[in-house]
Amino acid sequence: MTTTAPPADSADVGADAGTRMSPREVLQALSGLMVGMFVSILASTVVANALPRIIADLHGSQTVYTWIVTTELLAMTATVPLWGKMADLYSKKLLIQLSLGLFVVGSLIAGFTPNVEVLLLSRVVQGVGAGGMTALATIVMAAMIPPRELGRYAGIFGAVFGVGTIAGPLIGGLLVDTSWLGWRWCFLIGVPFSIISIVLLQRTLHLPVVRRKATIDWLGALLITSGVSTLLIWSSLAGNKFDWASGWTALMVIGGLVLLALAVVVESRAAEPIVPLSIFRNRTVSLATVASVLVGVAMFGGTVFLSQYFQISLGKSPTVAGLMSLPMIFGLLVSSTVAGQLITKYGRWKAYLVAGAAVMTVGMLLLGTIDANTSVVVLSIYMAVLGVGVGMLMQNLVLAAQNDVPAHELGATTSVLTFFRSMGGAIGVSALGAVLASRVTSLTTERLGPAATAGGGSAEVPDLSTLPEPVLRIVQDVYGIATADLFLVGAPIALLALLVVLFIKEKPLHTLSGDERRAQEEAAAKVAIH
Repeated sequence: MTTTAPPADSADVGADAGTRMSPREVLQALSGLMVGMFVSILASTVVANALPRIIADLHGSQTVYTWIVTTELLAMTATVPLWGKMADLYSKKLLIQLSLGLFVVGSLIAGFTPNVEVLLLSRVVQGVGAGGMTALATIVMAAMIPPRELGRYAGIFGAVFGVGTIAGPLIGGLLVDTSWLGWRWCFLIGVPFSIISIVLLQRTLHLPVVRRKATIDWLGALLITSGVSTLLIWSSLAGNKFDWASGWTALMVIGGLVLLALAVVVESRAAEPIVPLSIFRNRTVSLATVASVLVGVAMFGGTVFLSQYFQISLGKSPTVAGLMSLPMIFGLLVSSTVAGQLITKYGRWKAYLVAGAAVMTVGMLLLGTIDANTSVVVLSIYMAVLGVGVGMLMQNLVLAAQNDVPAHELGATTSVLTFFRSMGGAIGVSALGAVLASRVTSLTTERLGPAATAGGGSAEVPDLSTLPEPVLRIVQDVYGIATADLFLVGAPIALLALLVVLFIKEKPLHTLSGDERRAQEEAAAKVAIH
C-alpha cells in the first residue's frame, strides 16, 4: 500500500520537529555557528600573508609553502564525509563543539612549532577540525531553516565571511610586521574565538538528536582518505621531486585509483556508507558535485598564491598584501549577499549559478594577464570580477543540491559537496603549486643561467631583502609570469564548471526546514507501513 505524503507546506510535520523557530531564535542559535565560521575563515586567511615570512624563518621551500596550505585542505577534505555521516546519526551540536576543540589543539601546536615538520602536523589537526566546522555549519543551517528562507540568513553569513576574510589578511600582516608579536600569533589568535564559539553553541543551539543504532564505515573512510591522499601527494611532488612521466607517477596514480575503486566497492556494500552512492543517482547532486570540484580547482588553485605574488613580485609588505585582497572579498561579499536576498524574494536560483560561473571564468582570464608591472587599480578590478563570480556560485551549488534530496540525506549530500569542493581545492593547490615551482625554476634558469638553480636553490622562496637589485628585478618578473600562468591554467577549468551548471535543472525551493521535512517523511513512512 502506498500513501501520498502531506503537502510540502503542511504545518503538521510531526512532534519530533517541534515548532518553527522564530527569526530571533534562529539568529541566537546561529551566533555560535557564525563565530565558529569566523574562526575557520580567519585561520585560512590570517596565514596567507604570513606564509612567505614563515617559510623564510623556518627555512622551507616552495614545495613546503604549498604543503602548508595543502595539508589542511587534505585533512579537511578527507574527513568532511565522516563528519557529514556522523551528523546524520549523532548530536550535531556535540560534533561541532568537538571539531572546534580539535581546531584549538591544532592552533596551539602551530603557534609553538619549532620547525616545518611540526607545523605540517598541526595543519593536519587544524584541517580535521575545520572539516567538521565547514560541513556541520551548513548542515545545521539546513536543519533549522527552509531552503526558501536561507537567503535571508545568507546575507548575515556573507557578512561574517566577508569580515573574516577581510580582517584575516590585515590581522596577519599586522602581526607579522609587529616585532613583539610575529607570525606565531597568526595561529594563536583563533584560540579564544574557538572557545567563545563552543560556549555560545552550548547555550543557544538546540536541535533534536536522532538516536539509533548505527555503524560507521571505517574501512570506507580509510580507503577514501588513502586514495585521495595518494593522488594529492603525487600532484604536489610530480614535476618537482620526479618527472610527470615517470615510474613514481605511474605507481602513485595507479595506487590512488585502485584505492578509490576499492572504496567504491566497499561503499556500495556498507550498511552505513560514508558516501552513499545512491545520492549520485540524483542528477542535481551529481552535476553540483562535478561543478564543486571544478570550482575548487580553479579558485583555490589560483588565488592561494596571490599573496605570494603581492609580496614577491610586487614587493609589498604583508600588511599591504592584506589590503590588496579587499577587492576580491568585497566582490564576493556583495554578490553572495545580493544573490541570497534575490533568491529568497523570487525563489529562482539557477541564473545565479550560470552568471557566477561565467563571471568567474572571465576573472580567471583577466588575472592570466598580470605581471610584475600590473597596476594596483587594474589588479583590483580583475580580482573584484573573480570575487563576484565565486560569490554567486559556491554556496548556491549547495543550496541547489540540498533542495533536491530527502531530508534524511541532507547531511550526507552537504558533506559530499563540501568534500569534493575541498578535494578540488587541494588538487588545485597541489598541482598548480607544482606548476608554479616548475615555472619559477625554468624561468630562473633561463634568465640567470643553470648556476642559479644548481643544488635546488631556486626551490627556496627568496628573501627579497638579501638580493642585489638586478637579481631582485628578475625574481619579481619570474614570479609575476609564473602566477599569471596559474590563472591561465585555471580558466578552462572554470569554463568547464559553466558548462556543467547549464545542465542543472531548476526546481522550486522547499518552504520547510530540514528537521520539519525529516519529521514529515518519517510520519509518511510510518503511515505507509501500517
